[in-house]
Amino acid sequence: MEKKRILVIDDESKFTNLLRLNLEKTGKYEVREVNQGRKGAAAAREFKPDLIILDVIMPDLAGGEVAEKIKADPNLRNVPIIFLTASVAKKEVGEDGGMRGGLFFVPKPITMAKLEACIEKFLPPSPPEPQAADSDASKGEAAPPQSDKQA
Repeated sequence: MEKKRILVIDDESKFTNLLRLNLEKTGKYEVREVNQGRKGAAAAREFKPDLIILDVIMPDLAGGEVAEKIKADPNLRNVPIIFLTASVAKKEVGEDGGMRGGLFFVPKPITMAKLEACIEKFLPPSPPEPQAADSDASKGEAAPPQSDKQA
Protein backbone atom coordinates (compact mmCIF):
# COMPACT_ATOMS: atom_id res chain seq x y z
CA MET A 1 0.00 0.00 0.00
CA GLU A 2 1.34 3.40 -0.97
CA LYS A 3 1.75 5.81 1.94
CA LYS A 4 -0.29 9.01 1.91
CA ARG A 5 1.76 12.19 1.91
CA ILE A 6 1.05 14.76 4.62
CA LEU A 7 2.63 18.20 4.86
CA VAL A 8 2.62 19.81 8.32
CA ILE A 9 3.14 23.58 8.39
CA ASP A 10 3.52 24.99 11.91
CA ASP A 11 6.08 27.32 13.48
CA GLU A 12 6.54 25.07 16.54
CA SER A 13 9.29 22.63 15.53
CA LYS A 14 8.89 20.41 18.61
CA PHE A 15 5.21 20.01 17.78
CA THR A 16 5.76 19.24 14.08
CA ASN A 17 8.53 16.77 14.88
CA LEU A 18 6.35 14.92 17.40
CA LEU A 19 3.41 14.93 15.00
CA ARG A 20 5.60 13.59 12.16
CA LEU A 21 7.01 10.81 14.36
CA ASN A 22 3.57 9.73 15.57
CA LEU A 23 1.98 9.77 12.12
CA GLU A 24 4.87 7.93 10.47
CA LYS A 25 4.80 5.32 13.25
CA THR A 26 1.39 4.19 11.94
CA GLY A 27 3.07 3.09 8.71
CA LYS A 28 0.34 4.79 6.66
CA TYR A 29 1.87 8.22 6.08
CA GLU A 30 4.95 9.94 4.74
CA VAL A 31 5.19 13.27 6.55
CA ARG A 32 7.18 16.39 5.77
CA GLU A 33 7.34 19.28 8.22
CA VAL A 34 7.90 22.98 7.52
CA ASN A 35 8.36 25.47 10.35
CA GLN A 36 7.87 28.73 8.46
CA GLY A 37 4.63 29.83 6.88
CA ARG A 38 6.50 31.57 4.05
CA LYS A 39 8.00 28.23 2.99
CA GLY A 40 4.67 26.38 3.10
CA ALA A 41 3.45 26.89 -0.47
CA ALA A 42 6.87 26.09 -1.99
CA ALA A 43 7.12 22.95 0.16
CA ALA A 44 3.64 21.90 -0.99
CA ARG A 45 4.58 22.36 -4.66
CA GLU A 46 7.73 20.29 -4.19
CA PHE A 47 6.31 17.55 -1.90
CA LYS A 48 2.89 17.19 -3.62
CA PRO A 49 1.00 16.19 -0.45
CA ASP A 50 -2.31 14.36 -0.29
CA LEU A 51 -3.27 16.50 2.73
CA ILE A 52 -1.93 19.56 4.56
CA ILE A 53 -2.11 20.24 8.29
CA LEU A 54 -1.69 23.98 8.78
CA ASP A 55 -1.34 26.18 11.86
CA VAL A 56 -3.37 29.40 11.80
CA ILE A 57 -1.12 31.73 13.78
CA MET A 58 2.53 31.85 12.71
CA PRO A 59 4.91 34.79 13.11
CA ASP A 60 6.06 35.15 9.50
CA LEU A 61 2.89 34.42 7.49
CA ALA A 62 -0.56 33.55 8.81
CA GLY A 63 -2.05 30.18 7.97
CA GLY A 64 -4.90 31.77 6.02
CA GLU A 65 -2.41 33.48 3.72
CA VAL A 66 -0.45 30.26 3.29
CA ALA A 67 -3.70 28.46 2.39
CA GLU A 68 -4.53 31.17 -0.19
CA LYS A 69 -1.12 30.70 -1.87
CA ILE A 70 -1.59 26.93 -1.91
CA LYS A 71 -5.14 27.12 -3.28
CA ALA A 72 -3.99 29.57 -6.00
CA ASP A 73 -1.77 26.84 -7.47
CA PRO A 74 -3.80 24.75 -9.97
CA ASN A 75 -1.83 21.62 -8.98
CA LEU A 76 -2.63 22.07 -5.28
CA ARG A 77 -6.09 23.64 -5.18
CA ASN A 78 -7.81 20.32 -4.47
CA VAL A 79 -5.47 19.26 -1.67
CA PRO A 80 -7.49 19.23 1.58
CA ILE A 81 -6.24 21.52 4.36
CA ILE A 82 -6.91 20.92 8.05
CA PHE A 83 -6.28 23.96 10.22
CA LEU A 84 -4.87 22.71 13.52
CA THR A 85 -4.93 25.62 15.93
CA ALA A 86 -5.31 26.88 19.46
CA SER A 87 -7.05 30.01 18.15
CA VAL A 88 -10.52 28.42 17.98
CA ALA A 89 -12.33 27.11 21.01
CA LYS A 90 -13.55 23.52 21.15
CA LYS A 91 -17.04 24.88 21.78
CA GLU A 92 -16.89 26.64 18.39
CA VAL A 93 -15.99 23.59 16.30
CA GLY A 94 -16.51 20.61 18.62
CA GLU A 95 -14.04 18.28 20.30
CA ASP A 96 -13.12 16.57 17.02
CA GLY A 97 -13.04 19.73 14.90
CA GLY A 98 -15.52 21.14 12.47
CA MET A 99 -16.29 23.60 9.74
CA ARG A 100 -16.09 27.33 10.30
CA GLY A 101 -16.34 29.76 7.43
CA GLY A 102 -16.04 26.94 4.90
CA LEU A 103 -12.75 25.72 6.41
CA PHE A 104 -12.09 22.72 8.66
CA PHE A 105 -10.56 23.56 12.02
CA VAL A 106 -9.25 21.17 14.66
CA PRO A 107 -8.62 22.68 18.10
CA LYS A 108 -5.32 22.14 19.92
CA PRO A 109 -4.68 20.13 21.96
CA ILE A 110 -6.02 17.00 20.29
CA THR A 111 -5.24 13.33 20.75
CA MET A 112 -3.45 11.46 17.98
CA ALA A 113 -6.45 9.14 17.61
CA LYS A 114 -8.80 12.07 16.97
CA LEU A 115 -6.35 13.76 14.62
CA GLU A 116 -5.86 10.56 12.64
CA ALA A 117 -9.65 10.19 12.35
CA CYS A 118 -9.80 13.73 10.91
CA ILE A 119 -6.95 12.96 8.52
CA GLU A 120 -8.65 9.79 7.27
CA LYS A 121 -11.90 11.71 6.74
CA PHE A 122 -10.18 14.15 4.37
CA LEU A 123 -7.64 11.96 2.60
CA PRO A 124 -8.59 10.86 -0.90
CA PRO A 125 -9.30 7.12 -1.06
CA SER A 126 -6.45 4.88 -2.14
CA PRO A 127 -6.77 3.14 -5.49
CA PRO A 128 -7.55 -0.58 -5.14
CA GLU A 129 -4.57 -2.89 -4.85
CA PRO A 130 -3.84 -4.78 -8.09
CA GLN A 131 -5.11 -8.35 -7.98
CA ALA A 132 -2.69 -11.25 -8.40
CA ALA A 133 -2.86 -12.87 -11.83
CA ASP A 134 -5.63 -15.47 -11.90
CA SER A 135 -4.30 -18.92 -12.81
CA ASP A 136 -7.10 -19.36 -15.41
CA ALA A 137 -6.23 -16.03 -16.97
CA SER A 138 -2.58 -17.04 -17.24
CA LYS A 139 -3.69 -20.10 -19.27
CA GLY A 140 -5.57 -17.86 -21.68
CA GLU A 141 -8.98 -18.87 -20.29
CA ALA A 142 -11.54 -16.25 -19.41
CA ALA A 143 -12.47 -15.93 -15.76
CA PRO A 144 -16.16 -16.45 -14.91
CA PRO A 145 -18.20 -13.22 -14.79
CA GLN A 146 -18.47 -11.55 -11.38
CA SER A 147 -21.89 -10.85 -9.90
CA ASP A 148 -22.74 -7.31 -8.75
CA LYS A 149 -24.85 -8.72 -5.92
CA GLN A 150 -23.53 -8.62 -2.37
CA ALA A 151 -23.79 -11.72 -0.19
